[in-house]
Amino acid sequence: MKIQRLLPLIVSGMLLLGVSDVASAQGRVDRNVVYGMYSGTALLLDVHYPAKPNGFGIIFIPGSGWSAPLGYAAPPLKESEQVGMYVPSLTEAGYTVFAVTHRATPTFRYPAQVEDAERAVRFVRANASKYGIDPARLGGAGGSSGAHLVSLLGTMSGPVARAAPLDLLQMKPTTGGDALALFLGSRVTETTPKTALEYRTAWLASPINYVSTSSAPFLLIHGDVDRTVPFHQSELMEAALKKAGVPVKLVRIPGGDHGPTFPGATNPPDYKGEMVKWFDLYLRKTQ
Repeated sequence: MKIQRLLPLIVSGMLLLGVSDVASAQGRVDRNVVYGMYSGTALLLDVHYPAKPNGFGIIFIPGSGWSAPLGYAAPPLKESEQVGMYVPSLTEAGYTVFAVTHRATPTFRYPAQVEDAERAVRFVRANASKYGIDPARLGGAGGSSGAHLVSLLGTMSGPVARAAPLDLLQMKPTTGGDALALFLGSRVTETTPKTALEYRTAWLASPINYVSTSSAPFLLIHGDVDRTVPFHQSELMEAALKKAGVPVKLVRIPGGDHGPTFPGATNPPDYKGEMVKWFDLYLRKTQ
């Protein structure tokens, strides 16, 4: 199913806000909304409503290394602390935010996470009138592995992302490779033949390979000393999008490593403001 106007945002780190900050920036939260089922197990998302809605929705997928802890008491991905960064800035600007939990490793691997992201978009679109948003104009935001999934949505059919693995064939074992191998169910090295199933799987799971003139505008935000997802990943994506004529902006965080707070960064730019301006420009204001 084609996903139109799902705007991507890739961000490499986040500043976290407290619960009181989140509550003050939004109207209410619908928790544990079932957006699908898998083998009798509910797939859940939370809906964060703004106090003053602008009629547009944002799909948000936190980063988790595509994984989730095991056990009944494990917190769901939709309650990640990363929501504390995105929800206040987006709901303050009037956006309705859908924080998604997807199937994860070690129990599930690719393409389960991608299928769930696509399912969440279909659910939101089908229920757009209930949520008071335009079903044809959704935005997408995520960090790290969540940004990877959002980027697939934005390139395979249309997304915004944070420090996303964008060309999985360029990811080395020393840079997030263990989580990647678990996600894909195999490991790709420089000696892996292009005819191998492992190579083909990594190729199919790489957003950069789906870039086209119909890809959504991308905002990429990345720390330039990221040791988990190298900064070069965003540079490669920026170049591919520019070549295709797609609007793209790469915000470099000097000294920033991988993570919600850009460890090591000094005086980082206002990336939350950049995110809101990007959505306002390419989602809210574009007719």
